[in-house]
Amino acid sequence: MADYIVRGLAFDGTIRAMGARTTDTVGEGQRRHGTWPTASAALGRVMTGTVMLGAMLKGDDSITVKVEGDGPAGPILADANAHGEVRGYITHPNVHFDLNEQGKLDVRRAVGTNGMFSVVKDLGLRDYFTGQVPIVSGEIAEDFTQYLTVSEQVPSAVSLGVLVNPDNSILAAGGFIIQVMPGASDETITLLEQKLAAARPVSRQIEAGLTPEEILQEVLGEENVEFIDRLPVAFHCNCSKERFGNAIVGLGAQEIQEMIDEDGGAEAQCHFCMETYQFSKEELEGYLKDAQGGE
Repeated sequence: MADYIVRGLAFDGTIRAMGARTTDTVGEGQRRHGTWPTASAALGRVMTGTVMLGAMLKGDDSITVKVEGDGPAGPILADANAHGEVRGYITHPNVHFDLNEQGKLDVRRAVGTNGMFSVVKDLGLRDYFTGQVPIVSGEIAEDFTQYLTVSEQVPSAVSLGVLVNPDNSILAAGGFIIQVMPGASDETITLLEQKLAAARPVSRQIEAGLTPEEILQEVLGEENVEFIDRLPVAFHCNCSKERFGNAIVGLGAQEIQEMIDEDGGAEAQCHFCMETYQFSKEELEGYLKDAQGGE
């Protein structure tokens, strides 16, 4: 099954729902960063939540989520757009602990419980939209819930999950977002709370082979939800040698000259995808001319 997001409405349009399978996408992040299991779960949850927020955007809009807690994993960052493309990185990928009291990967311990959860939206306007809330649990899903409910003022329930194989590869990953829209009755909200409380962990549902549609049907009731569309999901990084070259020019002539004199070349690596770009002495000399022309 390929990764994708499904969007739907429930209870006569008073509930907005989104479900996602992200196993392959999170797996690509794990492979590129070499994350250990607890770090994989933290990064995978952030990437999954971010790509679902990105699916709420339009056109060429994009979104960046940063989770900056006081745990040993360090800051975690993910970018996504309205086309289902997402990338992410975790500062310290080799973090792992014993399972917590619930028998799950101890993401809270890796992330930390003090810090900030930040969202920046690039909506193609002059200024970016920025929202920030304190980390409430470090479990990531609760922090997405807090952000949507407080910063965007949409009562929401977010579930995110990642299962890791013994060889550190990703067994299952996915999530869902349920949002209460204006006009939802008290009866609908009560029923929704009961169903959410009884729902199986989303990672286990993915592992069992359930589709995003079936996951939402299990949470909302098959008879209550109507699906609108599907969106493919994939790990995608927009870095390139040209982008890094432009960044080198932006460093200025003096720093480029030092690269030429001291190293005779340069190497740059993308934090998100770990792709490495090599720059020869001749290429740096070309950038030096460009930098001098702009001074």
